[in-house]
Amino acid sequence: MKGNIQIHLYKTSTPSTRNGAVNSQVKSNTRNNLIYGQHRCSKGRNARGIITAGHRGGGHKRLYRQIDFRRNEKDIYGRIVSIEYDPNRNASICLIHYGDGEKRYILHPRGAIIGDTIVSGTEVPIKMGNALPLSAVELWIYVIGSNQLGLRRNLEIDH
Repeated sequence: MKGNIQIHLYKTSTPSTRNGAVNSQVKSNTRNNLIYGQHRCSKGRNARGIITAGHRGGGHKRLYRQIDFRRNEKDIYGRIVSIEYDPNRNASICLIHYGDGEKRYILHPRGAIIGDTIVSGTEVPIKMGNALPLSAVELWIYVIGSNQLGLRRNLEIDH
């Protein structure tokens, strides 16, 4: 179901899970070639292992997810397969399966759900998730951020 967002309620087994809920669309990541890195955090230590910056250390092991910021798959439609948590940034990420078989991560566009199709290019429709160069954007489109487009008419420019 495309528009159905399900909320999973936890069974209360400890005080921390009481009244807990999680979005069932957000999945844990899978091991693939888009995730790489080793746990080489220095945690405030120098090359000799001596603490040089206090109050740093601990934490969980974090692997890096390679995000496609360029979006250079031109005029190839991609489908959002999963919405995942990224421990290295505050934003969620989406796993995209393109029509030519390639898989890439992008930042999760606001309002996009699993099963949506996105495309990048110069002649693509203007909607959330699609990427197009600023030279292809008409004058009345209000640009929000670096990769999100809002369809609000700017009343100060309108004459």
